[in-house]
Amino acid sequence: MADDFSCTIHQRLRPRGFSGCTVFDCFGAGQVVSQHTFSGTSWTQDPSSKSSMFAVFKVVRQLHEMLWYLAEARERTFDPELAAAADQLSGGIAATARGDASTVLAADVETLHGEVRALLMEVSEETRASYRAEDQNLDGGFQPGADLMGARLANRRLCGSDLRGAYLIGANLSGSDLIAVDLLGADLRGAQLHGADLSKALYLTQPQINAAEGDPKTLLPPRLTKPDHW
Repeated sequence: MADDFSCTIHQRLRPRGFSGCTVFDCFGAGQVVSQHTFSGTSWTQDPSSKSSMFAVFKVVRQLHEMLWYLAEARERTFDPELAAAADQLSGGIAATARGDASTVLAADVETLHGEVRALLMEVSEETRASYRAEDQNLDGGFQPGADLMGARLANRRLCGSDLRGAYLIGANLSGSDLIAVDLLGADLRGAQLHGADLSKALYLTQPQINAAEGDPKTLLPPRLTKPDHW
């Protein structure tokens, strides 16, 4: 670890076969906890803050991940009431995330997860409905939580499919159209996304992309960046 707490071997991990921590993303929670909640004090400087800081970080990371999804839901929905609901949820979650340590630790994360999940699913159903995925004659395995590890799905039109929580480890999705595909929590480790269109995929995150394989022709949503290893 360097003096500024950055990792000195991060760039060498993937070439050596250790890609695990290179795909991690805290959704900005680390900065908020270290700079705001604990006013820039490092736990290495004040060891007594270590347990509290780590506990707060665990909660804030979850809250920030919810905010990431809610921001997308707000952008994608056509329903003003759903947009307003997303704004309201986001406001409450953001306020909690920026509270003091006791406020953060008192958050009912399980209830918030349930509320956010319900809204995300409603927006997903609304968005995917226009693609009539059920009429595309897709294989029966295209469903939430599906085991599609190593599946050969190259050059397919998968628009509007619900692959929430699906296992797509090592799946070949090269050249496929993934517009409006719900990828919330889908495992994309080693998935081949070369030339695939994910520009309007639903609920895609940077950690998912970091764990996958792609190339300059892979299309991503504007707020995601192509990993260095692509």
